[in-house]
Amino acid sequence: MSLKKPLTAETICLNLQGTTKDEVLAEMVDLLMASGHIRDRDAVLRAITERERRMSTGMQNGIAIPHGKTDSVDCLVAALGIKRGGVDFGALDGQPSNIFVMTVSPDSRTGPHIQFLAEISRPLNDGAIRSKLLSATTREEVLHLLIG
Repeated sequence: MSLKKPLTAETICLNLQGTTKDEVLAEMVDLLMASGHIRDRDAVLRAITERERRMSTGMQNGIAIPHGKTDSVDCLVAALGIKRGGVDFGALDGQPSNIFVMTVSPDSRTGPHIQFLAEISRPLNDGAIRSKLLSATTREEVLHLLIG
C-alpha cells in the first residue's frame, strides 16, 4: 500500500497543541474531520479512545500509533501529528511520544491498516528521518520524508 492515499498534507499537523493523551487524540480526530475524511467525529474519537484504553499505542523512540475501527469511514484514513515537547502516551520505553500517526479504518477491513503500518514503520524506524520530521517546517516536507 502506498502512503500517498491515506496520508495527505491536509491530515498533517506540525505543531500539536494538546498536552495530554486525550487532548492529542481529540486534536488528531479533529484534523481528520476538518479534512473531510470522517463522517462522525464522536464515533471516531470513541473508537480510538476505547482502543487506547485497552492497550497504549505508545511505542518507543517517541512514536505513538493510535488507531481504531468504525463505520464512520469508507476506507483507511490517516493523520500525522508532531508534538516537539512530547506527551506521555504510556510508551514501551517510558519516554514521551512526539510523533503520532493515527489511522482509522472501517470495521470490516483489517488488511489496509496492517499494510499501512508496515509501510509507515520503515521510515519511522530510521532515527535520522525521525529527527528530520521533528524539525520539519512544512507539511510537504513531512510527506517527502515519509513518501519520497
